[in-house]
Amino acid sequence: MNASPELLLALTAVALALTSSVVSLFAGRAPRLLRLVATPLLGLSGLAALAAGLSALILHSNVAMTLPFGLPWLPWHLRIDVLSGFLLLLIGLVTCAVGIYAPAYVRDFERGRDSLIALGGFSGLFLVGMLLVVLADDAFIFMVAWELMSLASYFLVAFQHESAINRRAAFLYLLMAHLGGLAILLGFGVLAAFGHGFEFTALRNAPLSFGWASVAFILAFIGFGMKAGLVPLHAWLPEAHPAAPSHISALMSGVMLKVAVYGFIRVVFDLIGELQWQWGVTLIVIGSLSALIGVLFALMQTDLKRLLAYSSVENLGIIFIALGLALVFLSTGHSLLGALAFTAALYHTLNHALFKSLLFFGAGAILHSAHERDLEQMGGLLRRMPWTGMFFLIGALSISALPPFNGFVSEWLIFQAALQAWQLESGVLRSLIPIASAVLALTGALVAATFVKVYGIAFLGQARSRHVRHARQGAMGMRIGQGMLAVCCVICGVLPTQIIALLEPISEQLLRVGLPQASANGWLWLTPISSQTASYSAPLTIVLLALIAGSAFWWFLRGVPRRIRRRDSWDCGFAPPSPRMQYTATAFAQPIRRVFELLFEMDEMRPAFNDATPRYRLKLTDRLWALLYLPIAQAVESASRRVVRLQSGNVRVYLGWTFATLLVLLWLISWT
Repeated sequence: MNASPELLLALTAVALALTSSVVSLFAGRAPRLLRLVATPLLGLSGLAALAAGLSALILHSNVAMTLPFGLPWLPWHLRIDVLSGFLLLLIGLVTCAVGIYAPAYVRDFERGRDSLIALGGFSGLFLVGMLLVVLADDAFIFMVAWELMSLASYFLVAFQHESAINRRAAFLYLLMAHLGGLAILLGFGVLAAFGHGFEFTALRNAPLSFGWASVAFILAFIGFGMKAGLVPLHAWLPEAHPAAPSHISALMSGVMLKVAVYGFIRVVFDLIGELQWQWGVTLIVIGSLSALIGVLFALMQTDLKRLLAYSSVENLGIIFIALGLALVFLSTGHSLLGALAFTAALYHTLNHALFKSLLFFGAGAILHSAHERDLEQMGGLLRRMPWTGMFFLIGALSISALPPFNGFVSEWLIFQAALQAWQLESGVLRSLIPIASAVLALTGALVAATFVKVYGIAFLGQARSRHVRHARQGAMGMRIGQGMLAVCCVICGVLPTQIIALLEPISEQLLRVGLPQASANGWLWLTPISSQTASYSAPLTIVLLALIAGSAFWWFLRGVPRRIRRRDSWDCGFAPPSPRMQYTATAFAQPIRRVFELLFEMDEMRPAFNDATPRYRLKLTDRLWALLYLPIAQAVESASRRVVRLQSGNVRVYLGWTFATLLVLLWLISWT
């Protein structure tokens, strides 16, 4: 059983993650094993996955192997190609950072009542599941690994199960994960019925008509879209991600959602075959709704981790907008534009994994030090946690798509692809894509407003609570983990031509077309279409920003007197400023909430007139709960009540049902 070095590295990553899970079984008696052995093993697993993915991308690998596991007639088929290599690189980057960050973070759990065996054991299995999904080369091992990933992450969401909110979030996540898994299984079933096999090679050769191909696409979109948290299948995401420990939240949002993107790309762009523009329209519409609704709900949140979870809905919407553009352009014969949109989707997939994991690390550091997730209770953290404040600022600038950070490059590439809609012959498509571009631009502005709110409320001003006033900088490992991802965000923003060159083999392998013109003018200039159309230079942008900042600083120093006398500012005779006089997160979002109030169900709790310490509370609920989820829940509950009536406790009723069932079975047997 020969295998290439990159495939052996990937299997080493799986083995290390599994070893981490096994070691965690002894953490009940020796709690330090989780911090000193199990979690570092996760970091080593990530390092092996990173090496495997980087090797696969550089060497343009496409190698397979068969393992003697699984069913007697269906052993496990594994393969590493450039697409799976890209996901291994992404998983490896984030997991390496988790391996550095988590030991200090989980130290507090050693003194608590929560099960360290569950935390370490299911963390390892969670990583094993994600790695095997990426390496799978047949539908059987893919679904086994997918369910392992879902079940392990369920136990991690339910880790602190004493909280009823966490139990509810875990149940909702498990329910929707299994529904999504069922849709994916049915999609593979459609392909296997025509391909006469479960191996991906057989599925690629399945002769599908337009109708059956569309059925497979819809099932894949529902299954993977539910795991990715696309609207309206996003209800589990803002509930589950905040409930998990922060380093697990980073893995779920930064990596697990990207595994769903990988599965969708693998099925639609690799297995189904001929692409259809109608599928692209579906992705553009759903992606635009997800981006807009996700960022609006993020802007309204005061719980920091819940805000970041809703922000993931927005970013996954952006990724699917880019994939929709790729489908439209590829199916209409514009292969170069399709490759540009596809590469932009991959770039944003990488970027989101980096800056969202960084932001969850920052939220975890605040929770670890200040024991607070509510923005309304924060303030002044920059003075108490300067390193976390700096790294969180880099993540906030990256997710806000501001140059020269990585989020700008991928969103700029998406806009460059969308602006070429005039080349399409269909008037409907030429009208739809600019509307989606306008939604994307609005989303970008709202994202900037969201993270201005987060950073201003949490890190600036005065502390609003005793816990925050006593916050201290986190441990060195937590700072190094954040710093590693922050550096990656800067590198991916400053060197976009090198990143695109690394991603180009994926487009060449799946779409049979690359982006040679992207680096046609050298590493300094990124030209996605041509230098006459648009170009971008991140290094020159940095130089320009540095000149502007230096000039402004010099001008400021010129006006500062040499001797400065410090005195209290004039307060017009009123009481001195206090933390309660600061702007709140709820007040910051109020103008935008009024504009989009039809999207929210608002429950305002105003203080009584004679209340000595008046406090205002606002509870927002997603209208989709009332429009989509509650009717389904009520229908299931009503059907359950009717079924319960069969359990009357009367033996004659049971015998009657048994007799009726036998008659039906005899009739079916005689009829066949």
